[in-house]
Amino acid sequence: MDDSLNIFDEELVPCGTDPVTGFYRDGCCNTSDDDPGSHTVCVRVDERFLQYSRFRGNDLSTPMPDFGFPGLSPGDSWCLCAARWLEAYEQDMAPKVYLMRTHKRALEIVSLDKLKEFAADLN
Repeated sequence: MDDSLNIFDEELVPCGTDPVTGFYRDGCCNTSDDDPGSHTVCVRVDERFLQYSRFRGNDLSTPMPDFGFPGLSPGDSWCLCAARWLEAYEQDMAPKVYLMRTHKRALEIVSLDKLKEFAADLN
C-alpha cells in the first residue's frame, strides 16, 4: 500500500465507514499498484451522480449483499476511481470531493484545480 497521504501531503483522513469504502475496505481511499482503478477520490455522492454512474454501467445504488455492498444513498461518502470522477467532471456530473480524504495519487489523473472546484471541505 502506498503512503496514506492526501493531496496536500498530509495524513489521509478516513473517507467513510457506513458503508465501508476504499479499495481495501478500510474506510480510506488508500491505493497501491494492486488498485488499477485508482479508487482515490473521496466523494459525497448525490442522486444526480448516482444516476449518471448507473447510466455509465457502474450501478452504485443497488445493494449487492453477496459482496457485502449495501448500495449508496445520496450523502454517502465513497472512494471513487479518479478516472470516473474526471469523466463525470467532463460531463458536468461530478460529485463534491473531500480533499483531506482524497489520496495524493488521484493527482496523477485529476488536477488539483479541478478537485478544488468541487471541494466539500474547504471554506
